Amino acid sequence: MSSTSAAAPTGAVASDAARRAATLRGMAWMALGGLLLVSMNALMKRMTTEMNPLQAQFLRYLFGLAVMLPWILRAGLVAYRPNRLPGQLWRGVFHCGALTLFFLALPHVPMADMTAMMFTTPIFVLAGAALVLGEKVTAARWTAAAVGFLGIAIVVWPHLNQGGRAGVWSLVMLASSPLFAASFLINKALTKHDSASVIVTWQNLTVTLFALPLALPFWVAPSAWQWGAFLVCGLLGSAAHLCMTRAFTMADISAMQPMRYLDLVWSSMIGAIFFADLPTAWTLSGAAVIIASNVWIARREALERAGARAG
Repeated sequence: MSSTSAAAPTGAVASDAARRAATLRGMAWMALGGLLLVSMNALMKRMTTEMNPLQAQFLRYLFGLAVMLPWILRAGLVAYRPNRLPGQLWRGVFHCGALTLFFLALPHVPMADMTAMMFTTPIFVLAGAALVLGEKVTAARWTAAAVGFLGIAIVVWPHLNQGGRAGVWSLVMLASSPLFAASFLINKALTKHDSASVIVTWQNLTVTLFALPLALPFWVAPSAWQWGAFLVCGLLGSAAHLCMTRAFTMADISAMQPMRYLDLVWSSMIGAIFFADLPTAWTLSGAAVIIASNVWIARREALERAGARAG
């Protein structure tokens, strides 16, 4: 009897350690995916100043699909047949809608501010994860999300206070957040049925198909430089989504989202280097609030886990 009672806590500790290790690996994948995605957005910002954003959106996903072709041809089309085709199509609808708003606003919003505005997405993801996926989201996480939203409001306020086109494009950028959240939630559900490579391939395929009619009225023949730039965007974007989809297979989506706040660091650095876009005092103040909320929730949950193990 004593050996059985001793084995149970040991097994529980081992299981808890395995979950923590998986969560840490997922966080690393999410951080890498964020860096790749911000790098792609920087290049896409340049592209949207050279051609219509809707054409740029189509070409980005066309090349995202093109870079997946070697793996598709090697494994065969059957290997990329999804188990949940309606889910893949619905994700394409939401993702294309979010991207349309995002790329329309991208040329008009600084890199750091754009990334900070996208931090509203995790709040919608938290709500959806609780209501749709049935994931447990603690009160502490809700509090951290609310404080993070306050930080985002600090970043956005100067744009809204200016009024005019700056305020309008900020609202357009913000409007893409709930659509991105819906796409991420569907993505999380799809990871139970399809591999990361299948999900990313179908994302590129569906967005390409849905974006084509939007791009055709504004079509202008791209230059050689632009073709090369979109090839790089396709590589960066597909790699980013593979990393993030991989992260979703390792832990709850609500645990992964705070890692997206690192995107503000990446975008501030890239914006300063390539666009001379230095973060404003409002952006840095909002970022400080966001980071503080994440440090608080990480510390709180670490203490709770330590207490549970001690118990």
